[in-house]
Amino acid sequence: MMRNIKEIFVASLLILSMQVSAQETLTLQQVLERIEQNNPGLKAYDRQVKSRQAKVAGAKSWMSPMVGIGTFMTPYPGASAADEDRGALMFTAEQDIPNPAKTRAKTEFLASQSAISETAKLSAFNDLRAAAKELYYDLLVAEKKIRYQKENRRIMQTMRKLAEIRYPLNQGGLNNVFKAEGRSYEAENMILMTESEIRSKKIALSALMFRSPMDSFRIDTSYKVAFMPEMSADTMYHATVHSDIRQMDLRIRSMSLDIKQMRQQAKPDFRIRFEHMANRSEMMPNQYTLMGMVSIPIAPWSSKMYKSDIRSMEFEIDAMALERQAMLNQMTGMSKSMETELLTMQKQLGNYESKILPALSKNLKVSMLSYQENKLELPMVIDSWETVNMAQMNYLDQLQKFYKMIVQYEKSIER
Repeated sequence: MMRNIKEIFVASLLILSMQVSAQETLTLQQVLERIEQNNPGLKAYDRQVKSRQAKVAGAKSWMSPMVGIGTFMTPYPGASAADEDRGALMFTAEQDIPNPAKTRAKTEFLASQSAISETAKLSAFNDLRAAAKELYYDLLVAEKKIRYQKENRRIMQTMRKLAEIRYPLNQGGLNNVFKAEGRSYEAENMILMTESEIRSKKIALSALMFRSPMDSFRIDTSYKVAFMPEMSADTMYHATVHSDIRQMDLRIRSMSLDIKQMRQQAKPDFRIRFEHMANRSEMMPNQYTLMGMVSIPIAPWSSKMYKSDIRSMEFEIDAMALERQAMLNQMTGMSKSMETELLTMQKQLGNYESKILPALSKNLKVSMLSYQENKLELPMVIDSWETVNMAQMNYLDQLQKFYKMIVQYEKSIER
């Protein structure tokens, strides 16, 4: 019976180890590449670009011709008429010919709309990239946290065992055993909470990559997040690089082309009309009419519409230009402000890593050694243990804020 249990246990461990080893390890770069390739939200922008390009292809087309058939100067039934007054059978054909300047302006305007969709995709990917980085960095912090928590749990379990050994020897109270046991279970709860957080973040990251939430993966825990300030992140840099500003520039250009298109409304359009009359009377010859027509859009009652639209669009362009300037100033100020904060946070984290955490860990080791030598009570050791725990959590909270601000900074400079 015991042999069967051992075999089942070993088989379970082997299956578990195979599942763990089968998990794919994804670097941050691989995650971003999969989002760019597979995210349906980004693919939607590709369809929008193709849709607007399809409109460009038909911008220079003409209206379809009109044809008709009917009678011409035919008397009503019952009316007496001479043979030459029997009327005629008439065939007509008519074609509108747009002004070439209008079709060129329309083509340029529709082409500019396609460029806006392409830039909108870059802006959307910048948002998705920032969201993916934040989730990936949260997972890096969570992996650090769970390592700390498991080590702290191991320490407290060791202290509980020592307390259980000392109690029968009258070297410690029963309350110390229960206190160490409670702290051990608290550490277990913290591990469960962190494991749940890791699963949640991975599901969210899988959704961005458009993969099944059930397909587990591992992150590259050796990845080092580094803050590298962009020294040239001035107004000119943002105007050149930032997709939101580039999109606004394209919108302004598109609106200018729309105004150009509206101004072409002052130019005339053309129409050709041909009519053929086949007389019913053999004595009358067949006849035709050929007419060329031109519109007069400069007439006061028809020009008011496009002139008012042009004036409205000009005001909108001025408003958008001012909004663009405000965005540039805000982006530049925000990026410089974040650079200062990040440099300060980087120094604080360096103090945690090189001074605070090592000093508190040494204090805990000394307390544990003193307890083993019966020179210190267990509550004092637990106080040292809790101090280390608190410092570690403070460090990780600060590290997470640091990573989040790096994400926001890189999002602002589109890196």
